[in-house]
Amino acid sequence: MSSMEQIKGVLDTVLGLNGRSAAFEASTPLLGHLPELDSMAVVGILTALEEQFGIVVDDDEISGETFETLGSLTTFVDQKRAGA
Repeated sequence: MSSMEQIKGVLDTVLGLNGRSAAFEASTPLLGHLPELDSMAVVGILTALEEQFGIVVDDDEISGETFETLGSLTTFVDQKRAGA
């Protein structure tokens, strides 16, 4: 399963989207477009991503751009996994 598919699963679970994330594409906007995605949800998503992918995310690594689209979030996770 690709990292994007795994991230969709995390979003679906943490945000309670009831399968809506299955239709998300890389260009799907997230922050400011999903009412479920607030600051507390961001924390939950980051925690779930750390567990899912075995990464550690520092507070100073996160910006609004990270959660701009599914693609930007996937790129961030892939870079963390690669050690970048």
